[in-house]
Amino acid sequence: MLHMRITTPSDLTEQVLAVFTDDPAVSNLSVLRGVSVQPAGDLVLADVAREAANEVVDQLDALGLPQSGTIHVEPVTTWVSKAGFDAERHTPGSSADAVVWADVTQRAYEESELNWTYLAFMTLATLLASIAVVVDSQVLVIGAMVLGPEFVAIAALGLALVRRRGTLFGLAARTLLIGFAVAISFTTVAALAGRALGWITLDDVTGERPGTGFIYSPDKWSFIVAVIAAAAGVLSLTSAKVGGLSGVFISVTTVPAAGNVALGIAVGAGDEVWGSAQQLLINISGMIIAGWATLALQQVVWRRKARHRRRLLARQRP
Repeated sequence: MLHMRITTPSDLTEQVLAVFTDDPAVSNLSVLRGVSVQPAGDLVLADVAREAANEVVDQLDALGLPQSGTIHVEPVTTWVSKAGFDAERHTPGSSADAVVWADVTQRAYEESELNWTYLAFMTLATLLASIAVVVDSQVLVIGAMVLGPEFVAIAALGLALVRRRGTLFGLAARTLLIGFAVAISFTTVAALAGRALGWITLDDVTGERPGTGFIYSPDKWSFIVAVIAAAAGVLSLTSAKVGGLSGVFISVTTVPAAGNVALGIAVGAGDEVWGSAQQLLINISGMIIAGWATLALQQVVWRRKARHRRRLLARQRP
């Protein structure tokens, strides 16, 4: 169940109410007239089954409401209502599977923003990955994978392709490129300092590394794992059940590969740089493709469900 709080100019209020009236997906509808100061107008409150949210938001968008008011959507974690139960029961689809595109798109924009926090997490994760390589620690590799913030930006590229959001694609691509460039550059400088101090040697990077050798050895499984992990990650981001993201972070070797690139540059190990760069590109490419395919499939499925719901509503209306 989703709760919608809509601030609307008074001249649009009746049209907004018409969107919700007599829709079986709506279990509660209230209007507070004249309570909104900015913009001057009314406040409309509604509880809507998650499965119908996209259609409702699209209709409100068609009224021009985002330009003159606000549509606020938030999940209702706990509710006790027979009307709410009936609304979900009579709306095609499952609430856990439903994709609320407005929510997914907003999260993609927010978490793909290039800011100091993103750069700090990316740099710290890459530094941790480089230490993992030097000490050949799988535990530290996993820590670096979990710490890295790059997955949502990669998923945003697939979302931008599916939803045709050129601005989002540019924002996410810029964030990824600059994020990895800054993290690798900073880690390279740190590795050069470590080498000057004698803490890092060529053998640490090019010697036998049974625990972390996979970082610079890409193969067909690198791509397959990236595809599977990204598909699971996108499902976690778009559904009401978020539980698979930690598994995604641990499955792909983007940040560890970036850390190894930095070490390879610092010690002059070209094979390490090339192999890790390939691993990084293979993982990112696989994740973008999987994210696009998963979101495209979800869009097709929910468009069909929306058409089915419209047909049902048409039959119910006199």
